[in-house]
Amino acid sequence: MSHLRINRTESIDQLCQALLSLKTAEECYTFLSDLFTVQEVTAFAQRLQVARLLHDGSTYEMVRSQVPVSSSTITRINTELRYGSGGYQMVLDRLSVQEQAPPPGSAQK
Repeated sequence: MSHLRINRTESIDQLCQALLSLKTAEECYTFLSDLFTVQEVTAFAQRLQVARLLHDGSTYEMVRSQVPVSSSTITRINTELRYGSGGYQMVLDRLSVQEQAPPPGSAQK
């Protein structure tokens, strides 16, 4: 169950709907650049990168050598991966499927 579900508000619902309305990566970049500072977007991207590395079996030290985040951030993300609402796992699974899919228009054999 989502931690945000407890504090669900109309404004958070609107944010979710706004994100769901984006159709391309370029639209996402445009929206994120208006919504967040460069540092905030970078921090979110780093968290996803940490989650992916941990999910793929990297140790804390391996993560720290690849991503400039604190040990407490790595621990927090690892805790969410293991005991959280499943959001990281859901996104990582979907990204994995997308990466394995053939490019649009390519012939499958």
